[in-house]
Amino acid sequence: MKKLLLATLIALGATGAQAANVGVSVNIGDPNFYGQIDIGNYPQPQLVSPQPVVIQPAVGVAVAPVYLHVPPAHYANWRRYCGQYNACGRPVYFIHPDWYRNVYAPRWRNEHAVHQEMRHEEIRHEEHREHEEIRHEEHREHEHEHDHG
Repeated sequence: MKKLLLATLIALGATGAQAANVGVSVNIGDPNFYGQIDIGNYPQPQLVSPQPVVIQPAVGVAVAPVYLHVPPAHYANWRRYCGQYNACGRPVYFIHPDWYRNVYAPRWRNEHAVHQEMRHEEIRHEEHREHEEIRHEEHREHEHEHDHG
């Protein structure tokens, strides 16, 4: 009976673990995205602190700082969470959540929506051109059959 109960609990645990991993994807620009932010040509970000935080600094090596958007609990206890962001040995500037939500994310979504629409238009144009080439080739083959038929 104990073996059956143990096997059932193990099976339920495995099912629960699988159910938790349902392939949810969160991308930059999404309000729930946490990770590295490429500031690029964006306005100067609002930071949680003006000084970077470094856990386990690299000795004798200059390491470029990174800008991260992380939950408040993560930057409050950065030593515990820096490994999740592969940033323990790097200077980290924490992006203020309001700046990410109100400045960065909307602009990122807008810029990438435009690029995505341009790419879809390129694909539609390419598909149309290929279709026209096929129709033209079929027409030439049909004329060739009538000329030699």
